[in-house]
Amino acid sequence: MRTLVGRATATLAVVLVLVGCTGSGGDESSSADGGGSAGAVADEGAPTDADRQVITTATASLVVDDPSDAAQRVSELVETAGGRVDERTEQAAAGDGEEESASADLVVRVPADELTDVLADLEDLGEVASVSVSRSDVTGEAVDLDARISALETSVARLQALMDEAASIEVLLSAEGALSSRQEQLESLQSQRALLADQVELSTLHVHLRPDGVAPPGGPDGFFEGLATGWRALVAAAGSAVVVLGVLLPWLAVAAVVAAAVLIPLRRSRRRGAAGAAPAAPQE
Repeated sequence: MRTLVGRATATLAVVLVLVGCTGSGGDESSSADGGGSAGAVADEGAPTDADRQVITTATASLVVDDPSDAAQRVSELVETAGGRVDERTEQAAAGDGEEESASADLVVRVPADELTDVLADLEDLGEVASVSVSRSDVTGEAVDLDARISALETSVARLQALMDEAASIEVLLSAEGALSSRQEQLESLQSQRALLADQVELSTLHVHLRPDGVAPPGGPDGFFEGLATGWRALVAAAGSAVVVLGVLLPWLAVAAVVAAAVLIPLRRSRRRGAAGAAPAAPQE
């Protein structure tokens, strides 16, 4: 009888722990979303400007003499600032004398407090054609994740303590199943929080490098820039046509000689045949 009462008591304890942890997690999430009856308390816990979590993304387009060399300098500049290069793509020129087709693109991560200085240092590499910066406040998402993680950590601790005091195999297995589920949820939320923290700590910067006269992605910004780009494209096309003509000219000359050697005797032969076949004049 005592054994049955002990098992029932332990099982009831597991249920109470699970229900209590669920309710705790829901209450903390609600407070993170700004709910609650005490508005003064919510105002006191509101994050200040220094505590706000902001994700910053920037894009810069530069006109440089040598995109490959400039890409290397951008990489060194970012690493000196404490950042890293996530992606680097270089497009070589299509051929000699066609540097206009060369370009480079980088995706770099820069410490948020160093982004402004890095954007200013880009002016030393060439002409900055365009710069754009966007910011997204994720403070609410960060606070919500922190609250849910804290609630799950409390739940895991309670379940572990309950397993240590389990009076039967049934109660132990039930607590282990609940603990495994809570730990999976906790690890998932911790992974999301770590990713969010990385995005806040390191700003993402997209850099496009191109030589002078090449239209940036999306086309020229104005009429005169489009006119200059079109003129340079025409000059490049004319240069390519001259190169092709130079390659074909010797072959054309040989073909002309062969054609003359074949056609001239053929025409003479036809003329002689036509003269021999002409009918004689009738005699009276």
